[in-house]
Order: sequence, then structure tokens, then C-alpha cells
Amino acid sequence: MAVAAGRATTAGVRLLSVPRTLPAIRTSSFVTTLSFSKLGSFPWRVRSTEPARKKLLVIRAARTESQGVSLGFRAPNFQLPEPLTGKTWTLEDFESYPALLVMFICNHCPFVKHLKKDIAKLSNFYMKKGLAVVAISSNSVATHPQDGPQFMAEDAKLYNYPFPYLYDETQDVARDFGAVCTPEFFLFKKDGRRPFELVYHGQFDDSRPSNSVPVTGRDLSLAIDSVLSGQPVPSVQKPSVGCSIKWHPQKSW
Repeated sequence: MAVAAGRATTAGVRLLSVPRTLPAIRTSSFVTTLSFSKLGSFPWRVRSTEPARKKLLVIRAARTESQGVSLGFRAPNFQLPEPLTGKTWTLEDFESYPALLVMFICNHCPFVKHLKKDIAKLSNFYMKKGLAVVAISSNSVATHPQDGPQFMAEDAKLYNYPFPYLYDETQDVARDFGAVCTPEFFLFKKDGRRPFELVYHGQFDDSRPSNSVPVTGRDLSLAIDSVLSGQPVPSVQKPSVGCSIKWHPQKSW
């Protein structure tokens, strides 16, 4: 059985270039279109940012990579509320779909913020092609209240998430999946009556908040293309990199 690549948590210092005026931080514009989908070309636009200048902002944060979870791992059952609508979702709600993307994200993490718009864009594109998508936040509100359900609902509205954004208050679902960071992506496929089985546990793409690599979603979209077209997904996969899940103090591990 193939195993998705993963490594242990490390800590580091990230340098981000920012202009002198804070509102100008997000002044990037979209240019060039990339197409690499086997199912109709997913129209990714490369985001170019202005050259570094003025001041340097130093961000210290725990940097965590998704750990090795065996490919073929069956999707755990869950029953979680969606703060935006109040609806409770379960794994059974997605049983009729050929593939399911489960994303562990949150509100505050810089690695997630870097991808929020593009996660919504990718999800919207592939949901129209038959992919089921769900996002889960498992962060402790005791240590990070900004990741609580009220703010999750606000985020879902702000970014117009086309998927349910669920709250894992007990953190049991994150533990069942083996999730350790945000963002973290689990792509499952379903053959007939068989349970959902993991085929991809890797990164969105090579872009990070502090590098100059444009956001394309290439790695994840190629995996989704393979699943929806009935092709095998390569077993060698780059791990997702992000913030560690903020466990409740008594559940840290």
C-alpha cells in the first residue's frame, strides 16, 4: 500500500515583504491563465505580486506538514454542524458522489488565508463536475477564539464558500482523519457501493505566503482530474504545509 509523504513539525521564522501602508498588502492582480485539466481545462489565473519594498514583517509560527496517512484509508464517519446554516452534516450525505474532498482549514492561519479565494474557486469548478467537497475547522476556541463558529460563518459568507464549512468542537474528527495542519487535503474516491478510500493526501500547490510562487492549485487539481476521469493518482505526493491544528490544551499531541 502506498503512503503519502510526510514529515514532523518544525518551527521557523517567515519573512514577508509588505508595503508601508497596511491596506496595500493585498494589491496583487490576476494575469495570465493556466489550463491543465483533462476535464475541460480549469482556468487558473496566476497571481503576481508587487516587488518587495519598504519594510519587512517578521512572522513567527509553527510550521507543520501533513503526516503519512496510508492511501486506501477509508473515510471516517462524522456528524458535524455547519455554523452558517445550523445544518448537521454526516459522511452519508456524500455517499452518492464518486469522489469527496475533505479539507481541514481555519480562519486565522496565514497558510489558509493565502489560499482561501483559490480554494473556493477550485471547489466551485469541480463541484460542477461531480466532486463533493466539505471543509472542517477543528481548532480550539479556548486558545484561538477567532476560529470559533460565529467567525466561521462570517468567513463562509465573505469568501462565498460553495461547500459546507463544519465545526469539529471536540476535535475527534480531526483525530479520526489523522489531520495535523491547516490547510490539509484528503481526496477520497468511491467505486460503487465501496466506502470512500483515500487516493490523495498532499498539497494544494507549491505556493506559500512567503514565496513568490503563484497560486495555481496544480497538485490538487491534477489529482481530482485523475479521480474523476477514472485514472490512477500518483502515490508520490508532496505534503501540505501549514499551521498546526490548535488542540485543546488537554488534547495536545
